[in-house]
Amino acid sequence: MSTTFGAGFHAAPGKTVDASAYERWTGRWSRLFIPAVLAAAGVGPKCRVLDVSTGTGEAARMALSLVGTEGVVVGADISPEMLTSARAGLHGSPFLPVAADGQALPFRDTSFDAVVCQLGLQFFPDPARGVGEFRRVLRKGGSVAICVISTPDRAPMWGNLAEVLSRFLPELRDVLFLSFALHDPNRLEAMLVGAGFRDVRVERTTREDSFESFEDYWQPIEAGVGSIPQAFLRLATADRQTVREEVQSRLSRFELNGKLRMSVEMLIGSGRA
Repeated sequence: MSTTFGAGFHAAPGKTVDASAYERWTGRWSRLFIPAVLAAAGVGPKCRVLDVSTGTGEAARMALSLVGTEGVVVGADISPEMLTSARAGLHGSPFLPVAADGQALPFRDTSFDAVVCQLGLQFFPDPARGVGEFRRVLRKGGSVAICVISTPDRAPMWGNLAEVLSRFLPELRDVLFLSFALHDPNRLEAMLVGAGFRDVRVERTTREDSFESFEDYWQPIEAGVGSIPQAFLRLATADRQTVREEVQSRLSRFELNGKLRMSVEMLIGSGRA
């Protein structure tokens, strides 16, 4: 099956995003870190918040509960398919979706009190340029918080599949490992400092969760939402089965009483404008 990676790498162009599959593949892990990201960005009542790479809108949803009726939450994403999913999930709320490239944000200087970017910056062609844009749209004293995935071995639910697939699809290795492209805390810190942020901090944070079974883990991969699952769908049927069996073997060390319990480490970088 041929798959074209769309803008943002999470959804094929023109195809509806299976929000349930995205939630089970990425969202269930991502949202464990969102409260810490919003706290690092100082999101609170009356804040004007920009959520870059809003995806299905999970961070925006949590931000809305903090800013109250006098605040504003704008969700920007380069993927039209992901933005459609966010609109549907946040219908009826004071959420403002905007189709935008995080490296060229269509907002005036000093427009926001806080900028957050949850699991998006690693997919930018030029992450430093994106961080520079975050700084530009922040008012003086405003804060940024960026969450990115650590190394593949510290994110086994994604790293193992990426490693196995890279043997079958060596031409896609760079795409498969984009999820982990900003795993170096020193690089993330340097980008924030280079963009002019003060009081910069990069913290390693770990969370745990469980899958009911390997099948529970595997089902969203078959839906092809996300860069790694999209790559999986390129394989012939026989190769897919081989990949599944190897990944299941690799993840068996996390199994207890039929469930898969895993932890994931992420980096949260923050700073003040």
